[in-house]
Amino acid sequence: MPEPTGVPPLAEASLTTGGVARRLGVSPTTVRSWERRYGIGPAERESGHHRRWSPADVAVLEAMCRLTARGVPPGEAARLARGAAPQGPEPEDPGGRSAPGGSNALPVGQVRPECRGLARAAVRLDTAEVSLILRQVTDGLGAVTAWTEVMMPALRAAGRKWAAEGERYVEVEHLLSWHVSTALRRVADRPGQAPQGPPVLLAGMPGEQHTLPLEAVAAGLAERGLPYRMFGPAVPAEALLEAVRRTGPAAVMIWSQSRPTADRGLARRTAETAWGGRGARSRPVVLTAGPGWTGTPTGPGLLRPRDLAGALDRIGRLLTD
Repeated sequence: MPEPTGVPPLAEASLTTGGVARRLGVSPTTVRSWERRYGIGPAERESGHHRRWSPADVAVLEAMCRLTARGVPPGEAARLARGAAPQGPEPEDPGGRSAPGGSNALPVGQVRPECRGLARAAVRLDTAEVSLILRQVTDGLGAVTAWTEVMMPALRAAGRKWAAEGERYVEVEHLLSWHVSTALRRVADRPGQAPQGPPVLLAGMPGEQHTLPLEAVAAGLAERGLPYRMFGPAVPAEALLEAVRRTGPAAVMIWSQSRPTADRGLARRTAETAWGGRGARSRPVVLTAGPGWTGTPTGPGLLRPRDLAGALDRIGRLLTD
């Protein structure tokens, strides 16, 4: 049966400048500027028509994005991209959809270059680049700085974009969250001898599904060689109290992302839960972490850390005293 006419073969499919910008998560102005300044443009042009970017042209731009995200000066990045980018065709989305449009880049503000590169890679759904950047920042900066200065600003920007655009950017936020979790767990679960001593329990409040901040805490504790137990999201009240009695922790961090999940009564019950024999009863210090606890008064045995670094410092003192 003959192939239908009027539809370009996959290898010959091309994009406009706007389509390329949407795919790469940059503005059309940036694409035009790179073309004008560094000669990063379509290899072929048709007189009287808009520029059309072939898969090979797009591959050069993708290489340019990766290099500039890693701090390579644009001129040098352009030279390397032209020489190193693959020349074969890049498959199109079988559903015919383009990458998210509008103002393509995530609104990250004034951040580290690694964060800007991470946000751009996430918008492109470039999983290889997202993974590489996250591995580099966790190895080079440490989990705490990587979370505070790279991961968290990118995640917040993705959340804002999702809220502003509806469902158009949900795939970006989900992809970024999954890879951030993977990077943090790689640090938290490094093989080796388990640290000894009373652990820190990390748990989401009942009904609380957000756990990435707790995973950042776990990674920070692992880097410091401090013992912990991660229980994840939405831990039922009685299960949390039973875990306290069974493990005898020095501290318990309970995370609440929003006010409806910040149960002050459960926080007090956790701080009052004791273990040990008569005359040697102990109770944990409870750290109420997350924005859900804002405005909630503290009480005996309750602390509210202001940030991840401060929480880790306080936990370190509790475990070493």
